[in-house]
Amino acid sequence: MRSRRDFLSVAAGIGGGLVLALTVPGFGSPTKPGKLKPGGQLNAWLMIAADESITVIVDRSEMGQGVYTALPMLLAEELEITLDVIKVVAAPVGDAYINALNGGQITGTSNSVQDAWDKLRMAGAQARAMLIAAAAAQWRVDPAQCRAENGRVLGAGGKTLSYGQLAEAAARQPVPKDVKLKPKSRFQLIGTSQARIDTPGKVDGTAEFGIDVTLPGMLCAALAQSPVLGGKVLSVDSAAAQAMPGVRKVLTTDSGVVVVAEQFWQALQARNALKITWDPGPNARLDNAAIRALLEKTAAAGPGLTARTDGDAAGAFKSAKRVLHALYELPLLAHATMEPMNCTADVRADGCDLYVGTQVQQGAQATAAAAAGLESAQVRVHTTLLGGGFGRRLEVDFIPAAVQASKAVAAPVKLIWTREDDMGHDVYRPPAREELEGGLDAGGNLIAWRLHITSPSITQRFAPQTTDPFDSVVEAAINNLYGVPNLLVSYSRQEIGIDVGYMRSVSHAPNCFAIESFMDELAAAAGQNPYDFRLKALKAKPRAANVLRLAAQRAGWGRAPKGRYQGIALMEAYATNMSMVAEISVIGASVKVHKIVCVVDCGQMVNPRIVDSQIESGIIFGLSSALWGEVTLVAGQIRQTNFNNYRVLRANEVPDIDVHLVDSDESPGGIGEPAVAVIAPAVCNAIYAATGQRLRELPIMSRLESSRSTR
Repeated sequence: MRSRRDFLSVAAGIGGGLVLALTVPGFGSPTKPGKLKPGGQLNAWLMIAADESITVIVDRSEMGQGVYTALPMLLAEELEITLDVIKVVAAPVGDAYINALNGGQITGTSNSVQDAWDKLRMAGAQARAMLIAAAAAQWRVDPAQCRAENGRVLGAGGKTLSYGQLAEAAARQPVPKDVKLKPKSRFQLIGTSQARIDTPGKVDGTAEFGIDVTLPGMLCAALAQSPVLGGKVLSVDSAAAQAMPGVRKVLTTDSGVVVVAEQFWQALQARNALKITWDPGPNARLDNAAIRALLEKTAAAGPGLTARTDGDAAGAFKSAKRVLHALYELPLLAHATMEPMNCTADVRADGCDLYVGTQVQQGAQATAAAAAGLESAQVRVHTTLLGGGFGRRLEVDFIPAAVQASKAVAAPVKLIWTREDDMGHDVYRPPAREELEGGLDAGGNLIAWRLHITSPSITQRFAPQTTDPFDSVVEAAINNLYGVPNLLVSYSRQEIGIDVGYMRSVSHAPNCFAIESFMDELAAAAGQNPYDFRLKALKAKPRAANVLRLAAQRAGWGRAPKGRYQGIALMEAYATNMSMVAEISVIGASVKVHKIVCVVDCGQMVNPRIVDSQIESGIIFGLSSALWGEVTLVAGQIRQTNFNNYRVLRANEVPDIDVHLVDSDESPGGIGEPAVAVIAPAVCNAIYAATGQRLRELPIMSRLESSRSTR
């Protein structure tokens, strides 16, 4: 991959190149092609140069989900080129790169392919048509007599011209508006498993993550933050730190106290020598019990906002033959990205260069501009590879201190958080209290459903004026896929004193855990097999019913080996249908997950190999959280500090994972997040099958231990 800095310098010096500028609906951009002007706004998706190089700009951050491969494949399919000739560059900040589905230049909600599906294929088709038109004009023939193939335009009598030879002339062609996209039957690249473009650099060490950035004259920085979340600096004695080798500057910022030194280890050692008096602020007594009490009090105070209502739930419960109640509770969770937060800033009087792994380029730009005292247009954002995003890098809290430090020392500064900094100052997934009620008729049919969620809001932190009950913490509950004629979903907002944020799968993980676990409870109350009970409620959802059937068939539902037990779960989210069967055993207070069968219908796939990898990744991520994930607050301080006490699945603990991808003609769905949500209820339902114990609170391991100790 070529860095954006390299691309800009190369592109600015190209004498003849095709730059195809596209428009995202609702935003303006050039309507005619033209050569890239040095220093001008890079507003294009594709550049074909006279030297035969083909560069594709990718508008999404690459954080392991494969967009640097999948998105170029969309364009390459229509452009009739192979993937190996493409160079990838991360998009700069620009209106042309705004994700219409997310309302900004944002990588999130698993919709990268959904957003790009038509847009980038159209880019390739338009470029192909322009190249053919240029060749036809040179040969003085009808364009219909020419075709594109493998980076060349072919004409009658064996005539051939390469894209590079045609680039300058093609750039003068008008952008066609009536090109037709290939049907699925003609795809040669889309739908095939291709090696990822970013893999070689990650293997040989040349790939650049944020933590790898090195600039001439660069200094390093460490940040001391209040041990109590939300605390502030009262006073600092920095005399000892400033006298240490390599230390250049100690400064107090809104983020905490920053130590700048020649090397990061020097900065870290000097940070440890600081004598800081902290004002702990309002969270000095905050702990998990206090948060639970807050949610419980608010839940009892009233029905909250109605998010969805179908039929007459209240009336149906009165007539139900049997009514079940259950309370499910979800803990705070940390993102725990492999690469801790970091940012490199180079602030000068006339502008700022920001080198950062971010999911929000516009947000990063605005934040850096405010910290530097500049206009947003004066900040250039260079997006590096992300060593894990998971929603954590939708936040910008790690950017201001780096910018302020660079401005203070008049040199580039790379600020790095340690793992302990990262764990102790995350923007955590919100806790949730989910109260469910289900009504069955005499035939064991589900006729009434009520779900009341109490949780702090993520949405209102980003949009304080909103009063919309369709908050991000209830989305998955609103989209309940089962055919319940009388349904009520409500939401009560209760803030907890600390900021909460988006985490991979957002509301789907807590909501799917509660909904799919409760569906098993209802099946047991109705005296029905959990698989049959679900299938009966999916008459209006054929895709969901299909993945449920296939998962049960592939897993040998009901025929687990002796000593092993199965649990099933299902979800429709991100325009993807997914079902899992977990096969487990329980020994004492410990559960072992032996096998996961996962069947997925995510519509048309660009690269099945990446889809498969994302599902496996989501299963491992979600299983780690389900088994051990929990953030503990004591006196406003986070007790988890590293992977020794915030456990994640280790290599020898990964179960056998069988992924089956359903061939589909439907529009593409999202795939980076769904598997995270489905795994927990599948495992917990298997635990119930094994032990008769219903786990209504996570994480699994600690709840199993506590339940065994109280027996």
